[in-house]
Amino acid sequence: MERHPEKLSIPFIVLCLGSLLITAFWIIVDNGHLVPSEPPSLKNIPPWPSDLCKGCRELIEKARELYSKTWKKQEDNYRNFSSQLRSQCQGFDRAIITQANTPVGSNIVYSEESTTTRMVTPEIFSTFIKENPFPKKKWDTCAVVGNSGILTNSSCGEMIDSAQFVIRCNLPSLGKGYEKHVGNKTDIVTANPTLLNRENGSLNGPRRPFVESLHIYGKSLLLLHAFAFGFCTPLCLKAAYSIRDLESPIRPTYFNPDYLRRLTNFWCSRGLHSGLLSTGLVMVNIALENCANVHVYGFWPFSIHPFELNAVKNHYFDDETANWGTHSINVEFNLLLQLHSQGVLRLHLGNCRPGKN
Repeated sequence: MERHPEKLSIPFIVLCLGSLLITAFWIIVDNGHLVPSEPPSLKNIPPWPSDLCKGCRELIEKARELYSKTWKKQEDNYRNFSSQLRSQCQGFDRAIITQANTPVGSNIVYSEESTTTRMVTPEIFSTFIKENPFPKKKWDTCAVVGNSGILTNSSCGEMIDSAQFVIRCNLPSLGKGYEKHVGNKTDIVTANPTLLNRENGSLNGPRRPFVESLHIYGKSLLLLHAFAFGFCTPLCLKAAYSIRDLESPIRPTYFNPDYLRRLTNFWCSRGLHSGLLSTGLVMVNIALENCANVHVYGFWPFSIHPFELNAVKNHYFDDETANWGTHSINVEFNLLLQLHSQGVLRLHLGNCRPGKN
């Protein structure tokens, strides 16, 4: 029988091309998580919820508008702002109490109760870190990580952990599957006294569970508000003693109330006239003094997403409802938006694209 190879090759070629196309399709689908979807078009955005807080829609729309523009660091703006912070607040040297800047016999005036003072005794002095933890030379990149539910499914973990120095707020949950979105690296983690009261029974019972819960933060600094209000000092000292007695690697440290007063005056002169400064804003300012490039994640005070308008939890790791108390969170967020638009820092609100943000 005479063979016709040219007729046999056509179906074979078609079959091969089909297989290649199918393989390519599944590769694209499988790797689709690497490229976040674009913000939805206006036609696909659901209606605004009716219970949105007063003035929140305007701020969210402002955030969306600013975020739609390509961000670029403005070196002059950053240098001017960082220089003003350094000269007026001196966070690079005074943000944290040390044995070098607060010797035995010093009289500490509380940041939120100016009539309350505390003499530094040898016992209290022994809990101070010896030297300023911030280097004379600025870190290149710092990540300040809040706990907003906007981090859920954000894929920002790799970018956060790539920063030279990582700051986290109020003992967030790490691991447990969250690492893809929030990372694990921690150099400073803060803990508000109210958190120690509420979550740890004021440390009046067994303290080992509290100390063991800190192991996820490794050898980081644990920054405490020991001298904000009178009730804070014994609570924070109990935390420091427990950490020392149980030989935890984490290092307890204290905010310097003198620095907090300076920072409050700094922002009061820039429009923040009411409310106590949130810990998150304080840490952003510390980063701006000590880091050349500041990236801010998980700072979103609203209950809906800026793009999809779907519900956003207060924290990515629990269902606790927001209670801002004495903080002017909306005003603070607006100030962060301004710094973002001026190229002083970068505020991350969307999903992350490692290597491209």
